[in-house]
Amino acid sequence: MGSGGGQARLARRLTTRDAVVIGLGSMVGAGVFAAFGPAAEAAGAGLLIGLALAAVVAYCNATSSAQLAAIYPESGGTYVYGRRQLGPFWGYLAGAGFVVGKTASCAAMALTFGAYASPGLARPLAVAAVVACTAVNHAGVQKTAALTRVIVAIVFAALAAVVAAALFGGQSDVGNLGDLGVGGARGILQSAGLLFFAFAGYARIATLGEEVIQPERTIPRAIPVALGIALLVYAAVAVAALLAAGAQRLASSPAPLATAVEGGRLAVLLPAVRIGATVASLGVLLSLTVGVSRTTFAMARNGELPRYLAAVHPRNKVPHLAEATVAVLVVALVLVVDLRGAIGFSSFTVLGYYAIANASAWTLPDDQRRWPRWIAALGLAGCAALALSLPLPSVVSGAGILALAAAVWLLRREGRTSTG
Repeated sequence: MGSGGGQARLARRLTTRDAVVIGLGSMVGAGVFAAFGPAAEAAGAGLLIGLALAAVVAYCNATSSAQLAAIYPESGGTYVYGRRQLGPFWGYLAGAGFVVGKTASCAAMALTFGAYASPGLARPLAVAAVVACTAVNHAGVQKTAALTRVIVAIVFAALAAVVAAALFGGQSDVGNLGDLGVGGARGILQSAGLLFFAFAGYARIATLGEEVIQPERTIPRAIPVALGIALLVYAAVAVAALLAAGAQRLASSPAPLATAVEGGRLAVLLPAVRIGATVASLGVLLSLTVGVSRTTFAMARNGELPRYLAAVHPRNKVPHLAEATVAVLVVALVLVVDLRGAIGFSSFTVLGYYAIANASAWTLPDDQRRWPRWIAALGLAGCAALALSLPLPSVVSGAGILALAAAVWLLRREGRTSTG
């Protein structure tokens, strides 16, 4: 059993296709099935503008993450980049924000799975989903990629059914796209912040940097490809759902894509949509638990979390104790978390995480830069704007968590100084 001190290493087994699939498994699902309702409530049909804004910010974040991951092909993502480019404090803050925010996302996706599978047994099924995903991840990262391929195929088929039923079910109305400015500028920004939750999955590719074959080539290729495919899918589904149901019906529905299909001539496809939502939630949960455990592993390896979490399983070459610990925390949250609040909270902390990624990319010298410096600056400004536009409870709770993490860092530093 390997452990900390920078000696434990994970095996490089993931190809470019594996990395793209894991990124798609993280993105395609959560936003389509969970975030369109709150986004429609904030901006009406203006969520289409919000989707474009979220995609621009995500692209900036993706380019920053890709060039940093090629330079630092280690597990941990922005936790590593912040440490190397900005200093240990910023890396620690990024890692803390990612682990806390994405742990909340794991709980949200587990609850979404339970609610779609059987509303009366939502929490027990959510716990079972967390345990099952942890068991798959423990079997090795190649098993995770293989299962994710199957999940992505099912989800894409379900989304194709949504688009077909919405467009050809006899209920489409172009007038539903007319009022793009109903929520005003703040509403559109808030919808972008909520929809950003759906794009954040490409970071899973960067956090797997130590397990990717030829990361200096694979990661810069995989991140933009996964992001581009997800954006095309999201845009098609958003337009189809708005045409079929209108923003008001989407906003009031706990299952907006099911609402877009109901009542039309192709409502027979509704079970496929619900199955797709269930499988999508499971796929996102599977990939999220991988990313959170790898960042936990990296922080433990540097002594910023308990060092036993840096252990690597001798046969499967995965951070098994980090995975188990994350699973326990997610199960605890599943018992008390509120789904919509978890999405907003996660969006705020993850936007903070990417703000640090963009700041890190901005500091790169020209000879290490693959994209212009202004893209990183635009990403940093975009992250700040979207984070501050989120619902006030999400802003307050997210800022409080980051402030608490900063306070813990300062107290630990003072303790090290006084004992040194």
